[in-house]
Amino acid sequence: MSDVCQICGLPSELCVCETIAKEQQKIQVRTVRRRYGKKMTIIEGIDEKQIDLKELGKELKQKLACGGTSKKGQIELQGDHSEKVKKMLVEMGFSPELIEVR
Repeated sequence: MSDVCQICGLPSELCVCETIAKEQQKIQVRTVRRRYGKKMTIIEGIDEKQIDLKELGKELKQKLACGGTSKKGQIELQGDHSEKVKKMLVEMGFSPELIEVR
């Protein structure tokens, strides 16, 4: 017997909670300089309770061929990938109007 989602009440195979959560996230993407002048792309605003940050960070790191980490409710990627990250997040199902690149 399949499990039932506690939020939407659908079987886990048909659960749409993560898809709905992706469309409602207000995400900020910014680039900062770290030690020794290295650039780092920071992705903030993704709710950890609804979307797995570690899995999302892992997928972004693989597609961008860079290092990084997921901690304190944000994803940090080594290098300046702000425009590429926005395009990839839209492909993953996030709303393009709610992604702000600074």
